Amino acid sequence: MFNEAVYPFDARGVAKRFRHAAIFGALSALQPGETMRFCNDHDPLPLLQQLQGHFGDAIQITYISREPGEIVIDFGIVA
Repeated sequence: MFNEAVYPFDARGVAKRFRHAAIFGALSALQPGETMRFCNDHDPLPLLQQLQGHFGDAIQITYISREPGEIVIDFGIVA
């Protein structure tokens, strides 16, 4: 579990064509021990695969909520 800092990122307010770039940019700005709390209206399974391919073991993905219309995922950067 990451305790240093949690930064919210609500993808629902980002234009679809910019979402993946914005998410990758935000995650790249995080330091080890920091977490981005991601909110979306659907489960972003293709995005999760892309993130794992790009960040590998440096990213920890934890679902906080999987309610219809409100997906909340913590993306943590590990050292």
